[in-house]
Amino acid sequence: MDPYGIMMGLILVLTPIICVAFTAHRPSMRIPMKRWLQVFHDQRYYLHAMGYIVIIKWKSITDALNEPIKLRTGHWTEAVYSLEGNFTQHVQEFFLNDTLTSFLNFHYLFIYLFLIYVTTVYFAYTGDRDMTDKVALNYLLIYALAVPYYLFFNVEVTSSWIPGMESLLYHEGWYSVFYATHDPLDNAVPSLHVAIPFGILLLNYLHVRENGGTLREWRHYRYHMFVLLNTALFIFTILYLGIHWFIDIPLGLLIGGVGALFIHHLQPRLRNDYGSFFKGFTSKKIRQHLLVEGVVALLLLTTILMAVQYQESHVDERISYQLGPDDSRFEIIQKFEPGMNVHSNISNLDDSITMEVVVLMVDLAPPAMENGSIDWSIVKSIGEVQYVSPQSTLEVVIDSPMVFHYIMMHNPSQNSSGDVIQVRVLNDYHQDLMGQAIALSLASLWMTGFVINRIRRLKKYNRKFYDSTPSHLWEQE
Repeated sequence: MDPYGIMMGLILVLTPIICVAFTAHRPSMRIPMKRWLQVFHDQRYYLHAMGYIVIIKWKSITDALNEPIKLRTGHWTEAVYSLEGNFTQHVQEFFLNDTLTSFLNFHYLFIYLFLIYVTTVYFAYTGDRDMTDKVALNYLLIYALAVPYYLFFNVEVTSSWIPGMESLLYHEGWYSVFYATHDPLDNAVPSLHVAIPFGILLLNYLHVRENGGTLREWRHYRYHMFVLLNTALFIFTILYLGIHWFIDIPLGLLIGGVGALFIHHLQPRLRNDYGSFFKGFTSKKIRQHLLVEGVVALLLLTTILMAVQYQESHVDERISYQLGPDDSRFEIIQKFEPGMNVHSNISNLDDSITMEVVVLMVDLAPPAMENGSIDWSIVKSIGEVQYVSPQSTLEVVIDSPMVFHYIMMHNPSQNSSGDVIQVRVLNDYHQDLMGQAIALSLASLWMTGFVINRIRRLKKYNRKFYDSTPSHLWEQE
């Protein structure tokens, strides 16, 4: 069974178990089955289902832009590595265990996705309209917030950059095809495995504080702790499996915090709890919003354009991968339309070691990745080996449309004490999609500006940061 099949099975099996288990202490919380359809209609929960469809499409559009613009946007992995060094490798080596790896691989993919969906169902099942709204929006909007950072501030996963670090997830045969076709593997910063569950936790806190209670007294406290424990496990998992850098954790918390604050303050207006959505809007307020939020968005956009300009000017200095002795890594070439092709230049920057390269379709690779690492002897039996001499470049044209490819690279050195090959990979998709990437990022820039402006106005009027009352009511109160 493929990952999609497993995911659907988990949703069908675990959702009712979770809902029943976390309401066992208070069965009165449950919406009777005979009222489910009525509640679904009355509370417009069909919009929540549509939101999940939107985010799937949004992600596919973002991923389609990621690789074609990378020739201009580059990546910032070297800068992150200069700050952190081999910290995550030390974490991995200290805890390395086959059983632990298998469990965390499962938890990283399936429990994460399940948690996103089941949380919405749980709050709906317990009749909590507001929290159902908020956690459904949490997935959609936090991903939207992360889009410009994924597109313009690429950072390779740790196992692609740190020599000798094992890619315990991406080089696991059963998972490898799924991730190659759904994850660019350079969207490390920030971590949504931290941001999204933290967004849920913060939404819980904001909701409870605004209603004058405490989390421990809240009827959903047990479920809150369930999310908290899984969030802590996600933090360890992303470091251990060779996925995220340590800096991804605080940046994930930051993105999750901005998203939760935006949702918390917007949701009452979406529900028209204080009158129509646009009630209280005046020309003066609109100008003020446009000024403050526009300035923030413009500053962020300027930062993005400066980052792109810097990367374009340093394209010939860029290092894409570091291969330690007997290390194997891969570059993903995403599928493209018929009649198109991708030109790849793979440069061996080493002075003495000849690098080996194999280009093959992703679907053919799983036999070579059965144990959390790439078996190069199997790779060579599947595809044709090309050799890249020191200080030379291999030019490859990939012209098979509608399929994903690997450019697999291998350092044949057996010198355990060193011999790290630095590699530069530049892929030309012959598409100019920079305008689309910027347009897709504008929502994130505006939401950030909105949150900053909202917190500023709350402080100005001596109101709590969790007060979601629309501003036109402040003077009346």
